[in-house]
Amino acid sequence: MKDHLKRYLQEGRDALLWKLDGLGEYDIRRPLTPTATNLLGLVKHTAAVESEYLGMVFGRQFPEPISYLADSAETNADMWATAEETREHHVELYKRIWAHSDATIDALDLDAPGVVPWWRPETRNVTLHRILIHVIAETHRHAGQADIVRESIDGFAGLYDGNSNLPETDPKWWAAYRERVEQAALTHRVS
Repeated sequence: MKDHLKRYLQEGRDALLWKLDGLGEYDIRRPLTPTATNLLGLVKHTAAVESEYLGMVFGRQFPEPISYLADSAETNADMWATAEETREHHVELYKRIWAHSDATIDALDLDAPGVVPWWRPETRNVTLHRILIHVIAETHRHAGQADIVRESIDGFAGLYDGNSNLPETDPKWWAAYRERVEQAALTHRVS
């Protein structure tokens, strides 16, 4: 079971990083939603989440300081990259966090206890199994957000390299399909 969970976690990690491929610095950083969602910010945030859940929660703190997790960090510091922060830094940090997380997963049984101090008292006592499912869901959620953000940038979408997970069609088909969806929605538009 642990191997299956690790595989799903890795698939989400890989999908998230894949969304950066082929894009310039501006496109990986630009905010594309009203809440400033951006590709590099999603990587930075997901790395932070994983370092806490598969590190600190089990008394296995990630050994490197992560400044944007400090109590003194500005609000949402984990959701965007400053001009000085590089793509390479965040990608490599995320990969080091993966290695640390995988070591935690390998070292502990699925029923190993942990404590999530920021959760409500009645839910903060957890097991590795529960946290693995939580981190898998969180990682795939952010990979899905990255898929939408990436599609907004250049139309690129998909599950992973070589698998768009979309019908094999052409741009003309997609334009007609989008128009059909729009027309169906317009029938329910409130004036």
